[in-house]
Amino acid sequence: MVALGLNRWNWNSPTEFAAAAARAEAAGLDVALLPVNPLAVPDPYVLMAAGAAATSTMSFGTLLETPMLRPPAVAAGSVATVARTAPGRILFTYGVGDTAVRWLGMRPARVAEVEEATNQLRSYLAGERLEVGADVAAWLRHAEPVPVWIAASGPRSLQMAGRCADGVFIRVGTHPANIATAIDAVRAGATEAGREPDDVRIALIVHTVWGAPEAEVPLIARAMAAGFYEYAPALFDPPGFEWNGPDIHELMTQVWPDFHHAADLPAAGGLVEFLGDDVADSFCFHGDAERVAGQIRQILAATPAIEMIVPHPVPMPSVAGLDEYVDWLTGLLKPRI
Repeated sequence: MVALGLNRWNWNSPTEFAAAAARAEAAGLDVALLPVNPLAVPDPYVLMAAGAAATSTMSFGTLLETPMLRPPAVAAGSVATVARTAPGRILFTYGVGDTAVRWLGMRPARVAEVEEATNQLRSYLAGERLEVGADVAAWLRHAEPVPVWIAASGPRSLQMAGRCADGVFIRVGTHPANIATAIDAVRAGATEAGREPDDVRIALIVHTVWGAPEAEVPLIARAMAAGFYEYAPALFDPPGFEWNGPDIHELMTQVWPDFHHAADLPAAGGLVEFLGDDVADSFCFHGDAERVAGQIRQILAATPAIEMIVPHPVPMPSVAGLDEYVDWLTGLLKPRI
């Protein structure tokens, strides 16, 4: 059965996160993922260590780190330390970085930078020695085998992930054409690098509108679609969609930090009401558990290689709402998949 992951938690303190992870594990959730934003979220490695100590089967990982904030040697040292507390239950995810680097006035990493960082990170975690310009080769004294994933949306980053990552978190929405195109790009990258394409693991991250008033759901769904166009406009091509509104860069000046994370998602969606229902429905899940489960079943039937789905809740639920969301995921959604 496909694993279910969650990347929104009660992270007020390591103790509260550990309690939330233990509760979620008991309810049947498989993977706890933590965003990385030094200004908004407590240290994810401290949280993962606390969560791992309070659980026995749940896996933990970052979603996502960027080499702009944590270069490979530093990342390797941190995640290998956590892995010693929960062998076989830790994963690491790199990506170009969006929101966190914007908050710090930095640029996202370039695709080539992520690839280089991923290759170095995997070498450190394997205990290999790297020539880095120091007097002696660099190597991680407490190396641990941790799978390194990459979160990707655009064709270049997906192909790059296929070349170098152990797994890929695909962020392209729900349209079959986009999912198929993304997986083809990952496999093409693996083939280019002389790797076996089926050895690259695949997960799917999907924004899931949950807990919002019914009248706001279509607007939030449109904000999600605009967020994908903002960062990866090529995602409109495989389904044959068109952007028939104002220039996206003009609209971006009216939301902060972006369409996916705007403080007022319905208002952000109101800026792109020109997007049709077919577009809005192709970049997020929304509706009751049976409707969402039906979409997931269709995706898995077409793409059985997907081993994990992360229904990312929007808007961000309250602490109490997160418990309700976990219950929805495990009690209503998971049994229907």
